[in-house]
Amino acid sequence: MSTRELQHKPELLENLKELLTSIGENPNRDGLQKTPYRFLKAFDFLTHGYAKDPDQIINGALFDAPYSEMVIVKDIEIYSLCEHHLLPFFGKCHVGYIPSGKVIGLSKIPRIVDAFARRLQVQERLTSQISSCLMSHLNPQGVGVVIEASHLCMMMRGVEKQNAFAQTSSLKGVFQTQETRSEFFNLLKR
Repeated sequence: MSTRELQHKPELLENLKELLTSIGENPNRDGLQKTPYRFLKAFDFLTHGYAKDPDQIINGALFDAPYSEMVIVKDIEIYSLCEHHLLPFFGKCHVGYIPSGKVIGLSKIPRIVDAFARRLQVQERLTSQISSCLMSHLNPQGVGVVIEASHLCMMMRGVEKQNAFAQTSSLKGVFQTQETRSEFFNLLKR
């Protein structure tokens, strides 16, 4: 959010000052004077995925591929916000697919992951959105997506479990067959 955009939304800054006051803080004290503005700038960055269009990310970066071997991009960092508590969850995303005539530029996969992660999310939907996007744009034989993430809403509040993490998968096409599923998960272990 640019400074100019914030000037047109003074009510958001006032609402944040009121929130600070409601918890017993003084929004005019030295360390908090610019906090509402900084928060809005950070929130805009953390949710910039809404402005990302997968079609524009891919931008024609599909290339003819005469082979049909599995392609995997592992350990893609993800940072997202839980839509229930607006607290971060973060971890790793692993994406695999088997081409059917076309491959995508490898750098496009993390960009697609980021476009969906940088929105208010639940991990289950995020996993599915990534696999559905790749299926529709690549038309591969299949796609597999696995996300492993720690959720601050579980760590800092609620159940307060520091070492728990969630693992989700979305398997489409041939990744639903036992043989391909096993190959994918075995390759992720390496």
